[in-house]
Amino acid sequence: MNSPRPEDMRTAMADYVRTVHQAYLSTAAQQPPAVRGRMQLLDGEFTVVAAGVQNLHVIATAETLAAPTGQEVAVADQLEGMEWQLRFYDPVVLPALGVIDERGGPAGDLVRRALGITTYLYHLIVQPGSQLTGHHAGHAGAGLANSHIAEARDFDAIRAHAKGQAGLVDEMEGAALAGLVRAQALIAREIAPWDEAIQSMARTRPDPVALRKALLAAVRAEPA
Repeated sequence: MNSPRPEDMRTAMADYVRTVHQAYLSTAAQQPPAVRGRMQLLDGEFTVVAAGVQNLHVIATAETLAAPTGQEVAVADQLEGMEWQLRFYDPVVLPALGVIDERGGPAGDLVRRALGITTYLYHLIVQPGSQLTGHHAGHAGAGLANSHIAEARDFDAIRAHAKGQAGLVDEMEGAALAGLVRAQALIAREIAPWDEAIQSMARTRPDPVALRKALLAAVRAEPA
């Protein structure tokens, strides 16, 4: 059996990303305007990077990438006001990807470091072939939208209970939008200095959802 042509793989990847974004938009459309206004992918243009290692990493970022050179390929697309540029990287185009070993599992941090990406809007990991389907993309897009919706609602609730600390909550939400996990933990520690669980999580690189839920619980139970 012949291997897929690079142009066919790029077309499949572009279709996958477009379907992810369509599912995201469909889910977002059911939300109130204020919630939609804080959903990360609905705020201007962004770049989506498809980076092939053992796994296929699909990373959206608001950071600006240099213009394509050499064998780099970029494809622009849009959908109902959402605009993005899809960029493709593999070990031939970016040799640093070739030294990343994913035999023990996906190495998202190393892939982003090789690309020079420090903040991201989403990072999906796809098994080439079996998961590069419209069905999988639809589930991924809806799940991504729901996670962004839950994040927006949680920060609203934290802001409502953390009296006088709205500025810090805004900073934490900004760090969450940028994917800065350690920054979120440090800010959470400032918001709830009395909470031992938050203080403990701030000494590690916590799961951001667990951190956000713990902070919400802490400010709801804040001592008088």
